[in-house]
Amino acid sequence: MLTHLHIRDFAIIDQVELELASGMTALTGETGAGKSILVDALGLALGDRADSSAVRHGRERAEVSVGFDVGTLPAFLAWLHEQGIEAEDECLIRRIVTREGRSRGFINNHPVPMQTLQQAGRWLVDIHGQHEHQSLLRRDVQRELLDDFAGHHALCQELAEHHARWRALTDQWQDLQRAAGERESRLDLLRYQVQELDALQQCADEAAALEEEHTRLHHANRLLETCQRAVQLLYDDEGALCSRLGHTTQELTELQRYDARLAAPLQLLGEAAIQLDEATAELRNYVSDFDLDPQRLMEVEGRMNALHDAARKHRVDVAELPALHARLQGELAGLENGDVKLAELQREIDAAAARYRELAKKLSAGRKRAAKTLGTQVSGHIHALGMPGGRFGIDLAARAAEDFSPYGMEQIEFQVSANPGQPLRPLTKVASGGELSRISLAIQVATARNVRIPTLIFDEVDVGIGGGVAEMVGKQLRTLGGSHQVLCITHLPQVAALAHDHLQVSKQTRDGQTFTAIVPLTEAARCEEIARMLGGMEITRQTRAHAKEMIARARSPAEPLPEV
Repeated sequence: MLTHLHIRDFAIIDQVELELASGMTALTGETGAGKSILVDALGLALGDRADSSAVRHGRERAEVSVGFDVGTLPAFLAWLHEQGIEAEDECLIRRIVTREGRSRGFINNHPVPMQTLQQAGRWLVDIHGQHEHQSLLRRDVQRELLDDFAGHHALCQELAEHHARWRALTDQWQDLQRAAGERESRLDLLRYQVQELDALQQCADEAAALEEEHTRLHHANRLLETCQRAVQLLYDDEGALCSRLGHTTQELTELQRYDARLAAPLQLLGEAAIQLDEATAELRNYVSDFDLDPQRLMEVEGRMNALHDAARKHRVDVAELPALHARLQGELAGLENGDVKLAELQREIDAAAARYRELAKKLSAGRKRAAKTLGTQVSGHIHALGMPGGRFGIDLAARAAEDFSPYGMEQIEFQVSANPGQPLRPLTKVASGGELSRISLAIQVATARNVRIPTLIFDEVDVGIGGGVAEMVGKQLRTLGGSHQVLCITHLPQVAALAHDHLQVSKQTRDGQTFTAIVPLTEAARCEEIARMLGGMEITRQTRAHAKEMIARARSPAEPLPEV
């Protein structure tokens, strides 16, 4: 829902700040006061094209900020998250246009391109009578509206899931079929590569183990010589470290009787002697078990060369050869069983297609019933809105039998005839803005519980009507305001009197400059505005009484709409 609107230096608006409520809000004012500027400003915020003419004369830039309560729109919040924009319950959209014609857009202070503003607008606002934002002119919205009216949500979801399964299976089959043309040559290559890797008989950790063994064998002489020399220095040579440590320990032991403080270092020397003995024993064992084996070194180097040659051939690291081997074996097995897999996939495709057709047939039948009911209801509302010869219908054009769609087996298009004797034509071909607005209102009222967009704006919906028809328009707008936020620009007191809230648009002159002001009306001011709309040059006491009565009647329990 649109909660607030701030406009600065846009067209002839100096500055306007508005707080907006739910329900139906009327915007009224003298002809030429600039009522449509509010809609133009909102359109600017939602990505309409703009140039320097949007900037008020003498100012550097125009700015429009609009705030929406989106706490009840989880799908929109998910879409914002996909755009990388964080939001909780509020969404703030801002657009700036400079004197030079440059433009910038923001959502929650996050800079976004104009296309993103336009996409956001499709979630949040429908402006009827202005084609740029009217979602009812889009076929995808028409389809969703019909399916929502028919209660097809679960059926449509199941159909889409089966279409996705059919599509995935078909893609697999096509990939396998394309591969079949190169199957024999690919099989020959795979068999050769797998046999070659089979002969290599490489295990998973062999490369690392070979590298470790090669390092040891390559430095064998140095390892042996150094360990032998260490044994000699520790134990075998005259004056070896172990012998000298023993003599020193013996001398200190004799001196300990003169000073007990030598006990601690003697203990450490004793432990060191034990460690040296153990180290010497380990080194003796290492030297005695050491095997200088030049032949084994040659074997290891030969094996490593074979692995590296294979890795270079397949353009992988040596450690990746076992994984490559397994992958090639799998591909070989798949190709060798290709005919079996193709037949199996075809059976699955046929089963998925049969289930899809079953669901699509059920959906088509439901759509036909719902299209007839909705067409009758909307036609009745059109008659009540001053178009007695108008007709509304929904065309369900069947797709080709093989043309599967995630949305069913028909294309859906709303059609209308505004005058008697004229054939039904697509809603997008309706020439008159006033007619389109009233037709849109009729559709919105008939599908009020299914309309997903929270804010609906009707611009000059009452063009060319009056009297009882005007009152019916007002009642339908007020009814629609029970489930949506409705903003209506109107010239008719019958419509304005039925609004829950009222904004007045006026043109003022100060210091030789013209300004458009938009203000919410108090109870007394509203009565005066309705009286102005009812009266002529002079507003009488009787006119004011009539205005007061009209507003009071609107507050009484709503009269039921006529059966249609």
